[in-house]
Amino acid sequence: MAEWVRLCGLAEVPAPGRVMEAEVDGVQVCVANVNGVLSALDNICPHRQGPLGQGWVEGEAVICPWHSWAFNVKTGLAEFPAHERVEVFPLRVEGEDVLVDIE
Repeated sequence: MAEWVRLCGLAEVPAPGRVMEAEVDGVQVCVANVNGVLSALDNICPHRQGPLGQGWVEGEAVICPWHSWAFNVKTGLAEFPAHERVEVFPLRVEGEDVLVDIE
């Protein structure tokens, strides 16, 4: 069963085409805004633990600022190398709150 917790306020989310870092219950989360649709991913790149929330958006991917690894915001799969991925967390908006399920 999902356990929805507040990630941030709707007024805090990044503008379309941008990302931000957030933390909830000790979990680092990258919040991405792709054309007005919000996504939540694990903030830690599996390559060298770069902060994805300090990167940028290209198409439907978040790009790691350290070595440009790209992760699809819907699946978490890397464009290269194909076997790498980050976790994608369910996210929803309720009123002025952005909620995430990190379980």
